[in-house]
Amino acid sequence: MISKFSFQNFRSYKNETVFDFQAAAIPEFDDNLIKREKVSSLLPVSVIYGPNGGGKSNLLMALVCLISIVTNPIYQFNKNRKEVYQQLVFNEPYMFDDYSFNEPTVFDLFFRTEKNEFRYYISIKDNIIIDECLYKRCYGGKRTATIFERNRNKIRLGASLKAKSLNTEVNPKMPYFSFLAINYNLPVIIEAESQFESCIILNYANSESEKKLFLPLENKRKSNMLRLMNDMGIDISDYMYEDEKERLYIFRNIKGKDYRLSFVSESAGTRKLFFVLPFIILALEEGRLVIIDELDAKLHPKLLKYIISLFKNPDINKNGAQLLFTSHDLTTMNSRIFRRDEIWFSALNSSNESEIYSLYDIRTEENKHVNNTASYSRQYLEGRYGADPYLRAILDWRNDNES
Repeated sequence: MISKFSFQNFRSYKNETVFDFQAAAIPEFDDNLIKREKVSSLLPVSVIYGPNGGGKSNLLMALVCLISIVTNPIYQFNKNRKEVYQQLVFNEPYMFDDYSFNEPTVFDLFFRTEKNEFRYYISIKDNIIIDECLYKRCYGGKRTATIFERNRNKIRLGASLKAKSLNTEVNPKMPYFSFLAINYNLPVIIEAESQFESCIILNYANSESEKKLFLPLENKRKSNMLRLMNDMGIDISDYMYEDEKERLYIFRNIKGKDYRLSFVSESAGTRKLFFVLPFIILALEEGRLVIIDELDAKLHPKLLKYIISLFKNPDINKNGAQLLFTSHDLTTMNSRIFRRDEIWFSALNSSNESEIYSLYDIRTEENKHVNNTASYSRQYLEGRYGADPYLRAILDWRNDNES
């Protein structure tokens, strides 16, 4: 589970940017939070809104890039311990000033396992590791233990690793975190690295990823898949994948008779659900993080609302799964679906740099938080939240032309 992520000098983000999954002290949807004793509650869902080109996707890509940095070497050596559903994202520094382009990119991630909270920090430039650290603290503990610290080629091992006779000579392009996961069976490294492997990154535009999905699913997941589809009002009685033809077929029961239909004849929304839902089910079963860019694309708002509700229902989301996605769908931007701290905005500032902030961070003219009874979507379109004042621009244009 992710508790907080910060980064600096990545794509359209120049300055330090902080994205927080820790719940603010507000009353709405308190029963939906992911709770553990002795630590702050975490949000099960976070959504990012904003105009095209404002930095929504780049925020996701920053997190995906960090995950790639750690897991790709492990995956290349076939040392991964879980089935990995990820994509490779390369580091790209902020390009619109010479200073940033020549500075390292920095990533800093706080994440939790069943018993511990970890912090992983890495700075990287031209694929060379500048600094790298891994720390651990037990829930409720006052002291933070150092697992290792690295400054360029110098690596200092913490107390838990000092007696292990570990190699500290490592390629400058190889994260030491990954090196340890590849070469040793260290419980603390396995515990921490498993959180990186468990992240699911979906790219619906990637046809190769879609092909992988069409492999036959185990019976339990298949039955869950069909149940969820039917709960959403999509009447599918069964589906079948033919290996020889590499084709997926859908079965619909009409008046007691099953009809086999080609998957390509289904609507774009149904096809997307077949791509997304197996991973949603997997995440809920195993407590994984799912990252999806434009989850709302091709989906009816009711279907989007249903997917969100799966993560926010503690009777379904029993293992602390989290969903992070971008969206343009304003019908779900309301207090009946989201907490104020679950809604985030990204936008370019006057210096052409992306910035993010949550709805809970926004203050009114009276220096108060936006009320949870407000019409979030209407105020957003009116430009009160700063990220996407399309409606305000239209009104201003109309007034200028009428005067």
